[in-house]
Amino acid sequence: MTESASDTAFLGLRFADLDAEAAAGLIARRPENACFGYLVTPNADHLIRLLHSPELRPAYEAATLCCLDSVVVFRLARLLRLCPPRVATGADIVEALLTRHLQAGDRLTIIGLAPAALPALGAMLGAVHIAHHAPPRGFARDPAAFDLALRFALAHPARFTLIALGSPAQERLAAAITGIGGVSGYGLCIGAALDFLTGVQPRAPRLLRRLGLEWLHRLYREPRRLARRYLLEDPAILGILLAERRRARGG
Repeated sequence: MTESASDTAFLGLRFADLDAEAAAGLIARRPENACFGYLVTPNADHLIRLLHSPELRPAYEAATLCCLDSVVVFRLARLLRLCPPRVATGADIVEALLTRHLQAGDRLTIIGLAPAALPALGAMLGAVHIAHHAPPRGFARDPAAFDLALRFALAHPARFTLIALGSPAQERLAAAITGIGGVSGYGLCIGAALDFLTGVQPRAPRLLRRLGLEWLHRLYREPRRLARRYLLEDPAILGILLAERRRARGG
C-alpha cells in the first residue's frame, strides 16, 4: 500500500486505517495523471480465500489502498483484543466518491454492472462521461474474455475505473491493468456497490449496517445464493482471527 495514509498490519495485509469518507477523499485528491493505482476492500470472504489461495495475495498487496469491508470482522477482532483498522466498505467509499467528489466532465469507466442499470446511474451522476463494459459471466476463467475486459480498460482511461465484478476477478483485473505500465487513473474493486447505489439491490437500512448485520439483510433477500457463503464458509474467519491472536501473543 503506497497511498499517504496511516496503515495497520492485520491478517497479513496492510490496511489503511480510514473510514469511508476519508478513503474517498484520499482517492479524490490523487492526481488524475498519476500512474494507475487501485483500491481493494477485503471482507471475511476475501480473507478466507486468501488463506486457501495464497496465489491471489499479490493482487491485494499491489493495491494502492486496502480498506476493511466488514463490521463483523472488525468487532470479532476487537473482542479478541486484536487491533483491526477502521471499517470502510466499498459501497460507502463509492457512494462518497461519486456523490461528493465527482466533477462535471470527469471520465468514468465501469467494468461490470448490468446495462439496464446504466440509465439510473447516468441520471444520478449528471454530466460525466461513462464508458461501460459488461463481461460475460465466468469471464475470469475465459482468457479471451478477460483480455477483452483488460483492453477495454486500457482503451478507456478515466479518472476512476469502477471494477464491479466480484472477487477475485476484479482484483486480478486491477492488478493486470497496473502491470501494463503507462496507465493513469484510479481503479476501485467494489463488488456490488453500484447495484446498491443504483437501486438494483436494496441495501440494508443504516441501523443494520451500524450493527454489523448487513449480511443478514442480504441473506434474507438472496438465501439460495448466499446461504452457503454466509452460514457455512464465512464462519471460518473466527478461526483465522483466533490464530492471529495466538501469533500476537507469541503462542
